[in-house]
Amino acid sequence: MEQDYFHSEVDHNKEPFTIVIPPPNVTGVLHMGHMLNNTIQDVLTRRARMQGFNACWVPGTDHASIATEAKVVRKLREEGIKKSDLSRDKFLEHAWEWTHKHGGIILEQLKKLGASCDWDRTSFTMDEKYSESVIDTFIDLYSKGKIYRGARMINWDPAALTALSDEEVIHKEVSSKLYHVRYQIVGSDDFVTIATTRPETILGDTAVCINPNDERNTHLHDKNVIVPLVNREVPIILDDYVDMEFGTGCLKVTPAHDVNDYELGQKHNLDTINMMNADGTISEEGELYIGMDRFEVRKQIAKDLEEAGNLVKIEDYQNKVGYSERTDVVIEPRLSLQWWVSMKELAQPALENVMNDNIQFHPAKFKNTYRHWMENVKDWCISRQLWWGHRIPAFYYGEGDDDFVVAKTLEEALEAAKQKCGNPNLQASDLKQDEDVLDTWFSSWLWPISVFDGFYTEEEVDYYYPTNDLVTAPEIMFFWVARMIIAGYEYRGDLPFRNVYYTGIVRDKLGRKMSKSLGNSPDPLELIAEYGADGVRMGMLFSTPAGNDLPFDPSICEQGKKFSNKIWNAFRFLTMNMEEGVEYQPTTEIDNENLVDRWMMARIHQTIKEVDEDFKNYKLNDALKKVYSLIWDDFCDWYIELAKPDTYSNKFDVEKMNIALGMFEQLMKLLHPFMPFISEEIWQYIQGRKPEEALVISEWPEYNSSFDVQSDVDLFSTIQDMVSSLRNIRAEMGVSPKEELEVLIKTTSPEIADQLTANQWILTKLQALKSLEISANITKPGACSSAIVNGNEIYVPLEGLIDVDKEIERINSEISRIEGWLKGINGKLNNKNFVNNAPEAVVQNERNKKRDGEANLAKLKEQLKDFE
Repeated sequence: MEQDYFHSEVDHNKEPFTIVIPPPNVTGVLHMGHMLNNTIQDVLTRRARMQGFNACWVPGTDHASIATEAKVVRKLREEGIKKSDLSRDKFLEHAWEWTHKHGGIILEQLKKLGASCDWDRTSFTMDEKYSESVIDTFIDLYSKGKIYRGARMINWDPAALTALSDEEVIHKEVSSKLYHVRYQIVGSDDFVTIATTRPETILGDTAVCINPNDERNTHLHDKNVIVPLVNREVPIILDDYVDMEFGTGCLKVTPAHDVNDYELGQKHNLDTINMMNADGTISEEGELYIGMDRFEVRKQIAKDLEEAGNLVKIEDYQNKVGYSERTDVVIEPRLSLQWWVSMKELAQPALENVMNDNIQFHPAKFKNTYRHWMENVKDWCISRQLWWGHRIPAFYYGEGDDDFVVAKTLEEALEAAKQKCGNPNLQASDLKQDEDVLDTWFSSWLWPISVFDGFYTEEEVDYYYPTNDLVTAPEIMFFWVARMIIAGYEYRGDLPFRNVYYTGIVRDKLGRKMSKSLGNSPDPLELIAEYGADGVRMGMLFSTPAGNDLPFDPSICEQGKKFSNKIWNAFRFLTMNMEEGVEYQPTTEIDNENLVDRWMMARIHQTIKEVDEDFKNYKLNDALKKVYSLIWDDFCDWYIELAKPDTYSNKFDVEKMNIALGMFEQLMKLLHPFMPFISEEIWQYIQGRKPEEALVISEWPEYNSSFDVQSDVDLFSTIQDMVSSLRNIRAEMGVSPKEELEVLIKTTSPEIADQLTANQWILTKLQALKSLEISANITKPGACSSAIVNGNEIYVPLEGLIDVDKEIERINSEISRIEGWLKGINGKLNNKNFVNNAPEAVVQNERNKKRDGEANLAKLKEQLKDFE
């Protein structure tokens, strides 16, 4: 940050690479989902920066109307202040104070994670210029007829006291009760029975509906019934909406409190009785239980219906109930006058350009979910009954439904109102601005445009927009992703981003989503303190392919920490072998006579090629695994071992050290996007660097096919397998690693023999050998242990290493024991009684024992052949 490495300015000589952060709640704190999401964004940004792009990752926060207002209300309540006791302006003073005090903490936490955002560009959705773009967008869409005001059924949050869009409602499977209630037919002693999970809404019933094709109920045509307890006479209406297969085929209709009932009410001109207040208590229109909470009424009305003889029965019932995403209370369908965005026409380009892959989803499986939602898109309710947020720019001058104007300022509104109502004497004091604010998503859908001041100036937005990649969670695909695409085509005539990378959900070991309420989410900052930011980043990335949930266990961060230690110790080993006073010059000019150098350089370039391909396909975890294997397995476990001086007292010769350091630099470049802290630290230690030579702005390594010689890799791989086979023989025979072996290798051809002979120093360096003979014409010796590697046979004579007779006796004894044990297992499995009656798991366990026993037996018999 001190060197402005993360800062970006318009530069037409460089191609931009742009990412905008999904803005977290301004007063939020870092959680595991943020950790995963922002690590992925940082990996993409850092690599692009190293590739020479003008990388610009824009950070910022969202004002989060519902969540922030709820926190401020709670804080005021703790101070003995009610929101209702404050004026709007006074409440907003408290909200801004809270925002300034707690806002931006999460951004500081992201810096600890290593997020290389352009922090100079930090945006906030309530910034003055940003807010202006939100209001102007509302005015523009209203003038185009795409925003309208209308009374419709909405989702109401009785805790937050605001409307919610469909996407802000979470449907949960719950155990409910199904109440069967009878309504007396007017002029008769007969009754009709309806079933409901919400008996409290009986207070708002204005009809009973039956299917005209239901022969059971033809006698009910043109009849009326009496609503129990309130004794309201209502009609029986006919509509084929009613499912004849469900219950008695009679449906109670409560137009003010059910979405489908509302549609029926509109169709059949039914009365609408709003029997519930905004806070979930019964209103005066409900006539009974006035002021009581809806759930208390549910209990009471069941008792009262039973006493009145109207309750037939109560059954247990599983159904889905809508909950507010923010407050987790049961939402109420409610008839309300709100502001809406007409979505059908706006959504069309956003649908087409995802389905034709102009915008690519990673993984592509999410296209189906997206298509289903966009093809069935509903109008978007954008008004919220809150004070914190962007206030709706509508001004009312009368009581009529159309007595309002939409304008940016009070002065503009006054002129428009005078013109609309024809009253030149109208005063500013006669106008009253709408009390509601806009849905938070109505501001964040403009994020990729507004962060570049794209509504008012051209230079930045023309350069940085469209952005390259969006990294987000699939659960906000409709809240945010779809709407940004809509806004992009509406206001820029172009897509807002080219790729959308969907992360999975971070879950605990039990598969539960991590949350504060469950107490199963570790503190990310504590994880960073314990495992290092690099360790946490690596642990999370290692475990999550795009779109797949991440089963998080702190042990994966332990793996990251161990990797950091492995890298640091490898570098430390190199530094310990440097000669004092020598100025080393890291190089990639290798010793072409040295197979190990050629192999290591080939592996580096193979990995560069594969990692580039993984990035292209957004397989970041695969890319990291390849870099991990290259560093841990190839470089640390093999290359360094073979580059070591033959004796501890010797140092690396200067040429070898320069090559090793040159390779280490390449490894640090590949590692940097994933683990920026340790890679930069080591980079700065390898040799003196000027500020413009920092790893963060160094060149991403380029694949060079001349280094990628597969024959070198194959030959070295054969030698690796031979070393591993010799280690296994020692382990099986109980021979110490220090004891010298006689080794004979019978190759598949004289050419292979020549290649192995030329590089036999590798075998002799990694294995204690008394003698080594390599030829295509070797006869298998007597008592020996053997192995086959790519068709080449390895023999280790055992004479003098072990007591051969004793070993033969041991093997025969073990063969007899296993054969006897298998006889018992086979006896069980041949017993039909056991197989047919024992639990499947028990039978399978016996089959597994048989399989393992037979494998061990075959291995022992193979070992016995070595002594022939």
